[in-house]
Amino acid sequence: MGILSGHRILVTGVLTDDSLAYGIAERALAEGAEVLLSGAGRGMSLTKRMAKRLGITEEVLELDVTDEAQIQAAAASLTERFGRLDGLVHAIGFAPESALGHGMLATPFADVATAFHISTYSLAALVGAFRPLLQKSTAVGGASVVALDFDATRAYPMYDWMGVAKAGLESLGRYLAREVGPDKIRVNMVAAGPIRTMAARSIPGFSQFEDSWADRAPLGWDVRDASAVHDTTIAILSPLLRGTTASIIYVDGGAHAMG
Repeated sequence: MGILSGHRILVTGVLTDDSLAYGIAERALAEGAEVLLSGAGRGMSLTKRMAKRLGITEEVLELDVTDEAQIQAAAASLTERFGRLDGLVHAIGFAPESALGHGMLATPFADVATAFHISTYSLAALVGAFRPLLQKSTAVGGASVVALDFDATRAYPMYDWMGVAKAGLESLGRYLAREVGPDKIRVNMVAAGPIRTMAARSIPGFSQFEDSWADRAPLGWDVRDASAVHDTTIAILSPLLRGTTASIIYVDGGAHAMG
């Protein structure tokens, strides 16, 4: 039996097999969980392909976090198909091209709002819509919500408004943890170091992260190895960390704490 045996978990954001969300879904399955994936728009075909590769037979849940009607429909579908949720992995982030690598003063508010809607507010939208399902968790210690994060305590080159959106995500996580804690729902962030994924490659100047991170991290860092991020997320989803909420768990070799 794995540490997630009997858990029912929704993993968002799986588009390719090099994504953090894919590795988390794969590990969750290996630990005995029932896993459902969600996808949206043009990415649905990619998510369906990844579900098949993972051996998930359940139909991919259509979930566009900018569409309130679709969020409610997804909650209804989950209620019918799963009946409860023991875990939710929020791996959703997007910023328009103008919000990355152009400085903080050149981005129009409409593009900033898009980045915040998808990358930050979506966590509250999903926790709110799925709260009745999370309340029904049968896991020891209750349900666990995990959002993938990137250290927001520093201003990184080229990250610009996405960095601000991640800072908002961290604050939102604390407020959500306060609100849903009485329901035995935990909300935590996993702040991963840079990993060479398709999403990371879309960030201008990503090589600047790659080149400096391993030098700053006391434990070193390999941008090609996401296994520590996967393992940490699985631990947070499990009852092992049932007393932990409103926390940012750094999986970055310790770089965030170095000068």
